[in-house]
Amino acid sequence: MRIRRILAAGIATAALAGLGLTGAATATAASLTPSQGVPAALTPGECVDGGGTVDWTPNPANPGTGTCRGGTGNGQAVD
Repeated sequence: MRIRRILAAGIATAALAGLGLTGAATATAASLTPSQGVPAALTPGECVDGGGTVDWTPNPANPGTGTCRGGTGNGQAVD
């Protein structure tokens, strides 16, 4: 009878510990996922490599920068 209780307690402890480790691994993997944000500005080369062209028309919102037109960086700032 005692052996059953000890085994049951051991199995329950192992199961709970396994759940805790799984949760910790998931939290760690989520924190290591790279950011999916948009970069602050492209370089002219990145704009051209992505299939776009750089529009250097003056932009009052971002003086001294251009805008990538077309390609994968369409609409992003270029500096």
